[in-house]
Amino acid sequence: MRLTAFTAEPATLLDYRDLKREDGSAGLTLTSGRPAKGGVVARAREIETREQAEALRGLRLYIPRDLLPPPEEDEFYVADLAGMTVETAEGEVLGTVRSVQDFGAGDLMEVQPAEGASWWLPFTREAVPEVRLAERKVIAVKPIETE
Repeated sequence: MRLTAFTAEPATLLDYRDLKREDGSAGLTLTSGRPAKGGVVARAREIETREQAEALRGLRLYIPRDLLPPPEEDEFYVADLAGMTVETAEGEVLGTVRSVQDFGAGDLMEVQPAEGASWWLPFTREAVPEVRLAERKVIAVKPIETE
């Protein structure tokens, strides 16, 4: 089956072997595989037929957090950022982090304000000078509004 990997190096997914479902229950046990564009093509102990694999289409699988290496300085796991409060250095709340995506031109932080549509902020040192993990707070430079 083909698995999309959201890891820096997709093949490392094979090293984790035991993948969990969102609720922490057993998902799949990878037995072998090889890198493929955007992920891996793998075999799992629980899957014997193409129909069984197709029945799992869309299933989200996770790696237990304690197996992940600690992030380097100035690196963050997206899961740690999601839900954090986004505010200016002066304390004005801009919203919460909804997601962080990379569409090819660098990381973008999706900010969800209390009301209205979400908006995107470049996840750069200039736009986001500080991330306070312990406080669950992201300090951001408020974008200039244009008409």
